[in-house]
Amino acid sequence: MRMRTMDISSFDDLLRAARAQAEPQRLLFVFVGAGLSEHSTPEQRAGHAAGLGGELAPLMCVDKSPGELAGFSALQSEAGQFGQDWALVFVAALGGRAGRAPDAAQVESALQSMVDAVKLGRVSGYIPFDRSGNPVTLR
Repeated sequence: MRMRTMDISSFDDLLRAARAQAEPQRLLFVFVGAGLSEHSTPEQRAGHAAGLGGELAPLMCVDKSPGELAGFSALQSEAGQFGQDWALVFVAALGGRAGRAPDAAQVESALQSMVDAVKLGRVSGYIPFDRSGNPVTLR
């Protein structure tokens, strides 16, 4: 995500930053569920039951322009229509060039790369938000 330096303390901050970019942006979203593997320890199971830990698994993904979203509640409402019990959503921005937004092939490739990265646990380049739209720090 190449955005001017800005603290992202809410989903609305992210939307404002994306809208302020010189080039058109596409926001990429990967919604994930949190589960446990069959080899999890009792300690891991207890942590997961308390809302901590677990393995992240991509459930669905979508892209939007910053102008298509009024805020997090709109994204949450749309995601709810698919009946998936998601725990977090990872977000990235894909910038366009020469005043043009990224094309469908670029967006699809970037979304697939995000899904693959999440599957591998390589999520440091994305901003995770909880179901309330608050940024989350993963450990």
